[in-house]
Amino acid sequence: MTDPSSLPSPRPPAPGSEPAVQASAAPTATTVEDFRRNLAAVRARIDAAAHAADRNPAEIRLLPVSKTVPEERLRAAHAAGITQMGENKVQEAKRKATNLADLGIHWALIGHLQTNKAKDVAAFADEFQALDSLRLAEALDRRLQAAGRGLDVYVQVNSSGEASKFGLEPDAVADFLAALPVYSSLRVRGLMTLAAHTDDAERVRECFRIMRTLRDAGLQAGTVGDGQLSMGMSGDFELAIAGGSTCVRVGQAIFGARPTPDSLYWPTNGA
Repeated sequence: MTDPSSLPSPRPPAPGSEPAVQASAAPTATTVEDFRRNLAAVRARIDAAAHAADRNPAEIRLLPVSKTVPEERLRAAHAAGITQMGENKVQEAKRKATNLADLGIHWALIGHLQTNKAKDVAAFADEFQALDSLRLAEALDRRLQAAGRGLDVYVQVNSSGEASKFGLEPDAVADFLAALPVYSSLRVRGLMTLAAHTDDAERVRECFRIMRTLRDAGLQAGTVGDGQLSMGMSGDFELAIAGGSTCVRVGQAIFGARPTPDSLYWPTNGA
């Protein structure tokens, strides 16, 4: 894998060419062909964004976000080639992992986690992208050690400064990363963020600039694994790719609009 620190600095898009920062839901996919069509459209967007930023599209991982999608549709998605799925809620992810165990799906938990759910995550998840406290790190490590497993983790950062978002404040990231090696079952892969929820593209780009700076500092200190950057969702992943993302988390552009509001799956901080 290419060292993310060696990637060229992204060039700004030409005036008038930058994508809108907005919801980007595809028609609801139910059949294998539906999923193939939506996947092809998303991958074409990823390729175009990567080329515009002088990057190799192969360096950008697509993580389809399957929250709220029923299991029968996920079987069709798998048949269309989706082998990794991201979920926000532990209970939903655990149920799907159990009922779809025959498919061998790679499950990524990308939502906020309470310490009392660490046992569930340690039992089924392949990666966890929302690590934001040492108390949670300790709980996960203890459960993973008991299960004889390791877990890929991303440290979540509140790059937007919005009170509604979970994640570490940027100035706390370096010390937090430095404290993680004691939890030997956690394999730190990089950093994750949700950018500001706004139509202001410059504000979104600033969130991604903050993340790249933090990642580069972590690589220099040797505390951030191979320096992956999980950032960008259906409405802003082109901007995230221009900002250096190596993993985009895309749901509605693949599966279609959700029947429930995002607020159910991205609770306010402290809720």
